[in-house]
Amino acid sequence: MQAASDSAVAPFFGFMGASAALVFSCFGAAYGTAKAGVGIASMGVLRPELVMKSIVPIVMAGVLGIYGLIISVIISTGINAPYMLFDGYAHLAAGLACGLAGLAAGMAIGIVGDAGVRANAQQPKLFVGMILILIFAEALALYGLIVGIILASKAGQSK
Repeated sequence: MQAASDSAVAPFFGFMGASAALVFSCFGAAYGTAKAGVGIASMGVLRPELVMKSIVPIVMAGVLGIYGLIISVIISTGINAPYMLFDGYAHLAAGLACGLAGLAAGMAIGIVGDAGVRANAQQPKLFVGMILILIFAEALALYGLIVGIILASKAGQSK
């Protein structure tokens, strides 16, 4: 009886992991895009020639949603019968690791992008520093993607 109920609820955790990866990563991407976009719009009023150069934070924020999509696809293709609780927990952990890392990175990218493009409009020497900070913020999401892939690969090893 215990094994039957385990296999009945296990896919729930797997599907929650897939949805958490996508939803949280897209929240991060949306926040980063919106926050950095406000900075670009504000900066573009005074220095319109810098708008295209300042689009880097928007691109970097958009990549976060792709990380969540990758993990969601990996998890959802791994949900096959028989599916044990271990598999569901592994997929949930993978989704949360990638999704929450993407959310944190999106918040960092948005804040740095907003302040960075405004500062770059006043002092062009700050551009390289802004890009370096953005790269380190993006690395947070990349760490979550890597851990998510490793955790998702652990599913199916309980058999």
